[in-house]
Amino acid sequence: MYKAVEKGTPNSLEYRLFYTCDGTPISPFHDIPLHTDASKQYCNMIVEIPRWTNAKMEICKEEPLNPIKQDVKKGKLRFVNNVFPYHGYMWNYGALPQTWEDPSHVDKNTEAKGDNDPLDVVEVGAAVATRGEVKEVKILGVLAMIDEGETDWKIVCIDRKDPLAEQMNDISDVMKLMPGILEATRDWFRIYKVPTGKPMNEFGFNGEWKGRDFANKIIKETNGFWKNLVLNKGVTDDVNATNTTVKDSPGNISPGDAADLLNRQPKASSTVPVVSSSTQDQCFVNRTVSEAVCA
Repeated sequence: MYKAVEKGTPNSLEYRLFYTCDGTPISPFHDIPLHTDASKQYCNMIVEIPRWTNAKMEICKEEPLNPIKQDVKKGKLRFVNNVFPYHGYMWNYGALPQTWEDPSHVDKNTEAKGDNDPLDVVEVGAAVATRGEVKEVKILGVLAMIDEGETDWKIVCIDRKDPLAEQMNDISDVMKLMPGILEATRDWFRIYKVPTGKPMNEFGFNGEWKGRDFANKIIKETNGFWKNLVLNKGVTDDVNATNTTVKDSPGNISPGDAADLLNRQPKASSTVPVVSSSTQDQCFVNRTVSEAVCA
């Protein structure tokens, strides 16, 4: 149904990963439904970063059709450091479509504004995903991260097809069946930017993981923010709302126009530039907060 279409050269500034649905170009941000069926038991997850990888890939909210691209800092491609004892991202990482953390909204729980991105999601299943994969996931809980003064919710979920999925229904099940992973996850989010000169991240609720019901409230709220964004002009100038399925949206374009946009992109290249070995260097961070990862 959904297909990821590579454009440009991997490991380069021009590289993009677009999406089509039954041959029609779509936006992974706006056109892929949040929920997979009417029961709203499961969500779609856009995999931006597969487990154990370092390239900081993300949905590009500023460009038409919102392809996945690699984040850039000071003109250079961004790679997340291997902060001991971790290697890249320890889970499949991505976003929930049709959600948006509104930067004009101050969350009453964190007392901080939204970070202007789709909701981030951590998928803890056993399989290593592929970049651009669309997974059907079960929501389990959420962590309230505060990143440089902005609310940056981290939803935790599991692939519906994972062998443990039937036993996983809430955050307490993660604690029981995957001891240590939530502590390690919080530790990673706290320290991962430190090697770049950034301060440690902070958390709402004193770092307590909240359960499925609370996570679903956050998802519902940010889906409402997204609806306001995509259905109205002038909500923000920072997000491109071009789409092919939201019929009442000012950003809606025809499949033909979307195809023209996709066809104008650089062709995919089989030649992949070598990434500097320094992106795999190990970094060490002195924790100021301990985590009982192996307790």
